[in-house]
Amino acid sequence: MTPAALHILSDQATWTRLTATAIVQTLRDAIDCHGNAYWVLSGGRTPQDIYAYIAAHLRDRLPWNQVHLFWGDERYVPHDDPRSNYAMAQRTMLQHLPIPTENVHPMPTYVQDPDLAAQAYETTLRRFFTRDFPQFDLILLGVGEDGHIASLFPNSPALEEQSRWVTVSQGPDVIRLTLTYPAINHAAHIFILVRGKDKARVVRQALLSQDPIPTCPVRGIQPVHGDVHWWLDEAAARDICTGVNDDEATTQ
Repeated sequence: MTPAALHILSDQATWTRLTATAIVQTLRDAIDCHGNAYWVLSGGRTPQDIYAYIAAHLRDRLPWNQVHLFWGDERYVPHDDPRSNYAMAQRTMLQHLPIPTENVHPMPTYVQDPDLAAQAYETTLRRFFTRDFPQFDLILLGVGEDGHIASLFPNSPALEEQSRWVTVSQGPDVIRLTLTYPAINHAAHIFILVRGKDKARVVRQALLSQDPIPTCPVRGIQPVHGDVHWWLDEAAARDICTGVNDDEATTQ
C-alpha cells in the first residue's frame, strides 16, 4: 500500500478540530493555487462532527463561492431520505454555509436507472475535469469494518472498473453509486477518517497486512501523484502503534 501520513489524536474533540482545520487549510491552498477547490465529501457517521465543526467554527476561513462539492458515493435513495449522504451533509454543514447552490453537486439518484445516473454524474464531473480522470483537490473517505471505502465493497465487481469515473455498486442495504479507484486515486490529497475501537482491526489490516485488495478495498487507495493522510483516534490506532502525541504525524 502507498506510504501514508498517520495523524493519531487522543480524543474525539481533538480529532474533530484538527481534522477539520486540515481540511479547510487544504482547500484554502487549492484556491490559492488555481482559483477553486474541488472537494469530495464522505458519508456515514464518521465525518458528521467534522462537517458541523467547519460550519460552526471555520466557515469564515474560505471563500465558499470558490469551493465545489462532490460526493464519493451515495445510496440510491431520494436526497431527502435519512440514509442519504447528501442529506447528512446538508443537515450538518451545507445549510449553515454561504455556498452557492450551483457549487453543490450531489449524485443524481432521482434518475430512474442507476447506470444512467452513474453516467450522468460522470458527465457532471467532466464539466470540471478534461483529462482522463478527475483531479480532485481533496477526497474524504471513511472505512467500514469490512475494509470498504466509498461504496467499493469486498469482492464487488466495482473494484475492477478501470475506465469509468462513476459506477454502480450493490451495498449491503441498497444499490449505490460510487467513484471508482481511478477517479479516487488521481486526487491531490486523500484523507481517510477513522474513529473508534471497532475500526482498530481494519486499520491494522489496511496498513500492516499484505491482504489482497478484493478482501480489503481500502488497500486499493494508491494515489497516482497525490498523498494519503490517515486521521485516527487512539482507539482506532491501538493495534498499530502507541505513544504518539496529538498533532504528531508519523509515516507508515
